[in-house]
Amino acid sequence: MRDVTLYDTTLRDGAQTEGISYSVNDKLRIAEKLDHLGIHYIEGGWPGSNPKDMAFFKAAKKLKFKSSVVVAFGSTRRANTRVNRDVNVRGLLEAGTKIITVFGKTWDLHVKEVFRVPLEENLKMISDTVSYLKSKDKSVFYDAEHFFDGYKSNADYAIKTVFAARDAGADCIILCDTNGGTITSEFVEIVKEVLAKLDCPVGVHCHNDCDMAVANSVAAVQAGCVQVQGTFNGYGERCGNADLVSVIGNLKLKLGIDCVSGARLKELTETSRFVAEISNVKQRENQPFVGNTAFTHKGGVHINAIMKNPLTYEHLDPHLIGNKRRLLVSELSGKSSILLRAEALELDLDLTKEAAKTKKILKLLQKMEHEGYHFEAAEGSLELLLKRAFKKYKKFFELEGFKVVTEHKGNKLVSEATIKVKVNNVEEHTAAEGDGPINALDNALRKALLEFYPTLAEMHLSDFKVRVLEEKAGTAAKVRVLIQSQDAKDSWWTIGVSENIIEASWNALVDSIEYKLLKDRKS
Repeated sequence: MRDVTLYDTTLRDGAQTEGISYSVNDKLRIAEKLDHLGIHYIEGGWPGSNPKDMAFFKAAKKLKFKSSVVVAFGSTRRANTRVNRDVNVRGLLEAGTKIITVFGKTWDLHVKEVFRVPLEENLKMISDTVSYLKSKDKSVFYDAEHFFDGYKSNADYAIKTVFAARDAGADCIILCDTNGGTITSEFVEIVKEVLAKLDCPVGVHCHNDCDMAVANSVAAVQAGCVQVQGTFNGYGERCGNADLVSVIGNLKLKLGIDCVSGARLKELTETSRFVAEISNVKQRENQPFVGNTAFTHKGGVHINAIMKNPLTYEHLDPHLIGNKRRLLVSELSGKSSILLRAEALELDLDLTKEAAKTKKILKLLQKMEHEGYHFEAAEGSLELLLKRAFKKYKKFFELEGFKVVTEHKGNKLVSEATIKVKVNNVEEHTAAEGDGPINALDNALRKALLEFYPTLAEMHLSDFKVRVLEEKAGTAAKVRVLIQSQDAKDSWWTIGVSENIIEASWNALVDSIEYKLLKDRKS
């Protein structure tokens, strides 16, 4: 079976989803997770379009990727502009990646009505850009934007555009269904016609406007394409892109294509949920392969059959992709996935030998998840929770009370937090200001603890996320707060849930500090 490479564009195409806005740290964290899964190429963004993407490429150079290659993305040179003087092209080179993906216009409609240049000039824009980047010792992937619409409109010209890229030295030509409007039967027919004319590697980039992006991507591989581009969870503009989660599941388990290893495949569900949490997007419960209900059974007939042979109502073993089977009318629907996660954290807690303790922790986790907690992206809080439950943890301090006041001074809002804590029977009473109530609480708490735990000076909060859990409840809704903290060695996430955003934030904040202190004690 031939090799097929996976090209993830979550950090660029996925970031164009309404409601998603990644920080540089978000992008780095997702990139590290994708690298661990075994994704071959990670498109980091468009360095010539905004400072954030350039900051990502600069920071990514310091990371040690084991499986992935970071790719910069951008356009061909502008019309009537020398390629070596084009700002966007220079930005691509400044990103410092070994591989650059360049997109160009394939559809004559765009050339005439968007670029408003002669068709021949567009061909030169493609050729000049690819050949220039190749002269700089870069590998170049060429995204033939709107290829399928262009091919249906003017096949001869569409082919000329990809020939221009190929002849200029492009290492792979990617056929893009940018409007996502091509049905699978027509899509495959066009792919086969193009493959018969091109003597270079070909990939596909599908959008999901007709809900066929995954089907088209898989069909393209069956037809002979060797690269699939997409986003995790199908994020993207309008209706999204091909969901790499489903693409991976289908290629690996249905077609036997070794796009990721079997061991990494077991992390597919965790990775999908991780990306959803970082994206601050609620994951689809019924998302194929990795959704919470993807292997959930409720009907009595189904459950009866599943208990006898899971193949009766499941197309594959959910454990292969790190998911789990759930039987809604059975007591077997415990939170086993979180217990497995606890084992992965190497907490030295044997949850199988003592049934009573196992039952206790299961009930506790079920209760907290029902309240809105979600520990997939909050390993710090999970470790603390388990150690507290098994009495293998002693609190570093006790809260006796706090007060937060926010007032308008001059032309800005100022928050002040007053806090009283007890450490080793010594009471500390301090106050501190901050840019907001949470920042003020953080400053006051660490001010109170610094004398007892000097290593807290090494730690700072790096991210703060809030999600409303019950939209219909309006301002009385529960909120979930996720806080990311980091020191010189690593970073960690903690969580809090409450109807009061200050309380939820406080709980996450306390966990973040206690996790730091626990981590320092272990080291």
